[in-house]
Amino acid sequence: MFKAVIFDLDNTLIDFMKFKEVSCSNAVDAMIDAGLKIPKKKALEVIYKLYDRYTMEDPLIFQHFLKKVTGRVDYKELAYAINAYRMARTAVLTPFPGTKRTLIRLKEKGMKLAIVSDAPKIKAWLRLTAMKIDDFFDVVVAKEDTGRLKPSRLPFRAALKKLNLKPEECLMVGDMPDKDIRGARALGIKTCYAEYGSTYNKKKTVRSDFTIGDISQLADIV
Repeated sequence: MFKAVIFDLDNTLIDFMKFKEVSCSNAVDAMIDAGLKIPKKKALEVIYKLYDRYTMEDPLIFQHFLKKVTGRVDYKELAYAINAYRMARTAVLTPFPGTKRTLIRLKEKGMKLAIVSDAPKIKAWLRLTAMKIDDFFDVVVAKEDTGRLKPSRLPFRAALKKLNLKPEECLMVGDMPDKDIRGARALGIKTCYAEYGSTYNKKKTVRSDFTIGDISQLADIV
């Protein structure tokens, strides 16, 4: 019997890719309005290639972008990009439909809830508090807590230690089989593939114990 559910954050609780797409689109529009000479489609292609290189959490992505396309950082254009990105982020950063209702149901069942995320700690907490779901979670393990990213076992071990539970008493829910599922399974944690949030792994390469197409299905599993 499960005593806790451990969640990945981005693309499991949050529609992270929608948030990135809208925020980056607004940032590019703002830079073009500020004088940057580049077609919007080309600019977005460059930004996403840079995200692949530097990770989706890189705080200097627009500096990298401006250096790439112009050879220098125009701070007026950079400021427009950052302001537009932040305003869009506030508007579109929302949990998947049914998330709050599901978290309430899990708490009513007596479940402890945890987050294991590769995001930096401040970004994880900013997202949780912006969506007003932070109070649901007993434990939040982020990048700085172990210095290692999933599928390393260390972030999962840190969550188990803070929860004071055994692996078999927990269920890990995540959208990335090669990271969320593989890392949890290595410790004996049961796993649930969040197919509804998957963007990079439409074909699973790691077997999970459960698969859900909507977060609301989770409450029936536990």
